[in-house]
Amino acid sequence: MTNQLAFIDYVVCIIYFLFVASYGVWIYNRKKKKATDTKDFFLAEGSLTWWAIGASIIASNISAEQFIGMSGDGFFAGIAVAVYEWLGAVALIIVAVWFIPVYLKNKIYTMPQFLKTRYNETVALIMSIFWLFLYVFVNLTSILYLGALAINGLLGGQYLHIVMIGLAIFALIITLGGMKVIGYTDVIQVTVLVFGGLATTYMALTMTSEKFGLGTDAIAGFKVLLREAPDHFHMIFKKPGVNAPQEQLNKYLILPGISMYYAGIWINNLNYFGCNQYITQRALGADLHTARTGIFFAGFLKLLMPVIVMLPGIVAYVLYKNNHLPQLVNGKDGAYSAILTFLPNGLRGLSIAALTAAIVASLAGKSNSISTIFTLDIYKKYFNQNATETKMVWMGRLAIVTAMIIAIAFTWNDVLGISGSGGYTFIQKYTGYISPGVFACFILGMFWKRTTGAAALAGIITGFVSSIFFGQLAVNVLGTETLLYTAFPTGTGSYEIPFLICMGWSFVITVVVMVGISLAGPKINAKALSLNSEMFSIRPSSIALIASILLILSALYIRFW
Repeated sequence: MTNQLAFIDYVVCIIYFLFVASYGVWIYNRKKKKATDTKDFFLAEGSLTWWAIGASIIASNISAEQFIGMSGDGFFAGIAVAVYEWLGAVALIIVAVWFIPVYLKNKIYTMPQFLKTRYNETVALIMSIFWLFLYVFVNLTSILYLGALAINGLLGGQYLHIVMIGLAIFALIITLGGMKVIGYTDVIQVTVLVFGGLATTYMALTMTSEKFGLGTDAIAGFKVLLREAPDHFHMIFKKPGVNAPQEQLNKYLILPGISMYYAGIWINNLNYFGCNQYITQRALGADLHTARTGIFFAGFLKLLMPVIVMLPGIVAYVLYKNNHLPQLVNGKDGAYSAILTFLPNGLRGLSIAALTAAIVASLAGKSNSISTIFTLDIYKKYFNQNATETKMVWMGRLAIVTAMIIAIAFTWNDVLGISGSGGYTFIQKYTGYISPGVFACFILGMFWKRTTGAAALAGIITGFVSSIFFGQLAVNVLGTETLLYTAFPTGTGSYEIPFLICMGWSFVITVVVMVGISLAGPKINAKALSLNSEMFSIRPSSIALIASILLILSALYIRFW
């Protein structure tokens, strides 16, 4: 493979890097007097506007796993993979209306702090360790690996480790300045991400039109996709029959039709957006209206994301199927990089800048969350209770650097096998091992006053064990066809239950266990949260935003059901 970048592409990327870095330094120096304040470093308390909160949520959420992984799943399965983004918008509405008021009223700054406030220190400590392992070994590593893989492909395929280190250093420059620097540089990152991503999609559709002899017409290009890949434009897959081809089975394993809407996809999204330090941290330092407006803004951007990160994958599929994409390497995860090779000089640099923006913003946000949980919920409580503000900030920075070094070590030769099942599926699958237990603890802890600390501890363990059981052992113990699930052949001699179905049953079992244990306790637990209807009231302007998101989403589902 040869280097696909021209001089102008490098110029565009360098300008992007210098601008973001300079803006970050300016933001840091502007508030330098607070550089050693923990709430400012970890939360940017009170300083992020609604548009900065919304942009930061999306910049942190959309990264290499979407650009590379979701584009790859778009190549393989089509528009159905957009469920993560489109129902993510609904999940953000639910979080803004019902979760954020609970956090803000109780002055919650970290998710482990919520668990300590509502339950006890043991539950908080266990979940702190779970989250740190998940963020470092699943999220941080996959973002770094997939991002480096994509950019390396455009550089000729010979610089994977150099690109990896470069992305890590760029993220560190932003992260070490604290949450305020991350939040405001994310506004730039999201602007580049959206406009660069839309430009890439537009050019990809135009290119499709040209390849099929229809001139330079993006609309015509989209119609070509509908004609050439009609199976890629259905949101709901039918359950495969006995003699279904392996490709259909593989699609259903990652996106199990209407059944995933019963529980799995909601647990995934609500846990990610409502019980995840990485996301909620952006809103925890603001007042309620600002936080909500920012989250609704993020919801609108979520509706747009499949156009940017999924549609190029379908373009790659159609072009590859018709022998117009010989550049495609690295399987489906190489789809987005292959599309970028067709872009004109300069625009290719802008698209790479958009991809880099997504990668760096997510690395920075994830690193800051790792730092926040480690410093406030582990170091301060268990290692140095008398630590000064300055010492905690520096310990937070040390945690950031350490986490990044670990991520580089584990992605150096893809030790974790991220590329094996596809980057996006890798993240969703392994996150699913702790999502049911975590979400059950949060949802019952917030809204059922009887939930006890013993129930929460049992719930965390039950959720994790049941997820492992359904994901690894159930087929051997219970068989391939039961009242709870259908397991499908993977094509490698084994059977597998769709992981979203596993997640749903794990959640149900966890809730049953937690409810059973809590019923043995007092009717109102001593640590139950105080809630009232006024906390959840919303302004007419917010109702209009919610209605707009739901109407757009309804139209999309009606069109592509």
